Amino acid sequence: MISSVLVANRGEIACRVFRTCRELGISTVAVYSDADAGALHVREADAAVRLPGSAPADTYLRGDLIVKAALAAGADVVHPGYGFLSENAEFARAVGDAGLLWIGPPPEAIEAMASKTRAKELMGGAPLDPGQVTEADLPLLVKAAAGGGGRGMRIVRELAVLGEEWEAARSEAVSAFGDGEVFLEPYIERGRHVEVQILADAHGTVWALGTRDCSLQRRHQKVIEESPAPGLPAALVESLHTSAVTAARAVGYRGAGTVEFLVSPQGHAHFLEMNTRLQVEHPVTEAVFGVDLVALQLRVAEGTALPANPPAPSGHAVEARLYAEDPSKNWTPQTGVLHALEVPGDAPWVRVDTGYTDGDSIGVHYDPVIAKVIAWAPTREEAVRRLAHALRRARVHGPVTNRRLLVRSLEHPEFTGAQLDTGFYERHLDALTAPADGEPHAAVAAALADAAGRPGTTVASRLGGWRNVASQPQVKVYGDHEVRYRRTRDGFEVADAPGVRVLGVAPHRVRLEIDGVVRSFDVTDHGDGHVHVDSATGAHALAVQPRFADPQDRTPPGSLLAPMPGTVVRVGEGLAEGVRVTQGQPLVWLEAMKMEHRIVSPASGTLAALHAVPGRQVEVGALLAVVQEAQEDAAS
Repeated sequence: MISSVLVANRGEIACRVFRTCRELGISTVAVYSDADAGALHVREADAAVRLPGSAPADTYLRGDLIVKAALAAGADVVHPGYGFLSENAEFARAVGDAGLLWIGPPPEAIEAMASKTRAKELMGGAPLDPGQVTEADLPLLVKAAAGGGGRGMRIVRELAVLGEEWEAARSEAVSAFGDGEVFLEPYIERGRHVEVQILADAHGTVWALGTRDCSLQRRHQKVIEESPAPGLPAALVESLHTSAVTAARAVGYRGAGTVEFLVSPQGHAHFLEMNTRLQVEHPVTEAVFGVDLVALQLRVAEGTALPANPPAPSGHAVEARLYAEDPSKNWTPQTGVLHALEVPGDAPWVRVDTGYTDGDSIGVHYDPVIAKVIAWAPTREEAVRRLAHALRRARVHGPVTNRRLLVRSLEHPEFTGAQLDTGFYERHLDALTAPADGEPHAAVAAALADAAGRPGTTVASRLGGWRNVASQPQVKVYGDHEVRYRRTRDGFEVADAPGVRVLGVAPHRVRLEIDGVVRSFDVTDHGDGHVHVDSATGAHALAVQPRFADPQDRTPPGSLLAPMPGTVVRVGEGLAEGVRVTQGQPLVWLEAMKMEHRIVSPASGTLAALHAVPGRQVEVGALLAVVQEAQEDAAS
């Protein structure tokens, strides 16, 4: 019997495995990097072992150190979670060689399926030869052979950039998985990403636990997932189940895994890969089938036989990944303190899986996911509505997130109508990231709450702020919104805000009547330069603008500033001060949160300064380069 489990991972998945272990009476062991010393998964574990360093290559990708940690802490089982070493056959073999139990398939099954190139060959396909492709083969997809999560993937629409994208995918794969093998395959436009959850025991039983649709993706990483995949013909579902079970039996699979397919607009299913581990989106399957996949993983590892047939599915579940990122700025990852994370909703209908709690810091070393929010209901329409409501009313204070994008995605006609494909965000990103309609009213609430919390120092203000000679209005600026208000004998008045009447003001709550409708706003200032305003209509994080700009904050025109903290991994070939560059030309590549981010020239001109050096750590706002715009370009 299992007595102690070490999770060879971090964050949300470690916390999720620990939750099941506690319910089963199993003790838990965490491993942690220096960057994660105070992380939630460390605090929740019964014991924890430090992995010196912060970069994944020095910590969570060091299988030898993790095995030593398990032995030192007295664990008898290793659960790999997902990502990092979860699909590394040598790590699985090392765990077994140390006398520990591995929660996952045999190393031979991992070797057969974890490499996507070998998996395709096993399933009757083969990658394309990069030296033989032509314009007729476009578009193409460069893809890492190991790992998953969208890292090490690049779409190629022009053969001229194939080499550049190949190298970028390889570099990301090395950083995320320690394996730089990449391959090439056709990219299917407007395809649906559909997968089948499987679970196999050591006695020959293999379950196919329904389908999931994971088509809404950015940078090939899933954003919204649901089960069952809506609108698929029954014959196609049966075919997908059969293919998934066949793949599992072909490699002697054991444990939880996922077989992924790309379904073309014509309804043809193309095998993508088999993930020999638990998936991030496994909660939607758990909700629909009423199972705990982690508990079943543990029981299968102990030798327990599964029933001949899986439980019957019921209802529909949808999951949204809440990321610390700015979708309006090319999905730029964000860092900082997560001051508050509260999602309304009653269990079991709404579930939140996270590796963070109030006051935790989101750093640069790992994936920017903050939490997964899952909603279940008897029908898809109800589940989608419940999830959108929970996200809209959530209190998420701290770095910029994709929360607004998630709500708008769930309410978009294409999504509600189950018209799903992987190009959703390419088509609709601008509309989904447009400023919110209620932001000016949120700015009014922020200004009034600030005024209520900052009583004046004059005699008039101490007596209520009234004077018999009208004063100039006070001015506060939040983002692009200037709020002009005046304190009167009867309370507050707001200028230049037609249809707005102030009903009540307190330091943390403001009531406004807007075009005859009364609305309440909760206002919170954590002192980090932003004010968070939450209401029933949505949430807003408003940047507090100083009345007078500091001249020292100005940067030269054409400056390229680091959009996030990270490491300079390379600069453009042949770049130096005085070199001519063109608008949109990649100049610097930054690595942050295990992804590469390309910094391009804002205009055509001359490279006046180049401060970026490969290997250099930079903070957000650091000056990377300066492009002096050519006069003929500036005048045109």
